[in-house]
Amino acid sequence: MLELMGEGDDPIARLHAAHETARVLLHTGRAGDDPSITMRLMEIVDEIGISTLADLWSSRPPRSLPGALWRLYFLREWMRTDSDGVARAYSAGVRFTEPNHVVAGIDPPTPADVRRVADDILRGAFEGDFAVALERAAALSAVTSSGTSEIAGHEALLRATKLQEMAADLTAAAALWREGRLS
Repeated sequence: MLELMGEGDDPIARLHAAHETARVLLHTGRAGDDPSITMRLMEIVDEIGISTLADLWSSRPPRSLPGALWRLYFLREWMRTDSDGVARAYSAGVRFTEPNHVVAGIDPPTPADVRRVADDILRGAFEGDFAVALERAAALSAVTSSGTSEIAGHEALLRATKLQEMAADLTAAAALWREGRLS
């Protein structure tokens, strides 16, 4: 993407591109009342692919706008490509994290519901309260983290730990957004 803009591997250009694309994408989705704009933004994300966005955003701090958006897209992609696995982990984690289950909003946790919530969270980032979308994603991460540990045991500890870190980062990003300090 940066090569097309003539920027090459310039780290400063990558940093600016990461923050600017995150800001523009989020602002565009939140600027209007037309649901077709939100749908088009979601289609663009699907067309461009998570790997292109991840390339720009994944290296940004988790408690920055591009870092938070990357985590939303990562979770959405994971939920869409492994909805059965996410549903199993989520179901197993509910009993450990009941308040997070309520916030995440997956009930019952079937693969179809997992895919629906993935899109609802992303739509909420564009149309609704961005902090609430981040909190729903954080809650989903916390529940699946607990479930992953329960289902897979010790070999999944690293994945469960990463999901727990993601939950903490998304919760912090939601608080920063509310304070007007997420950039």
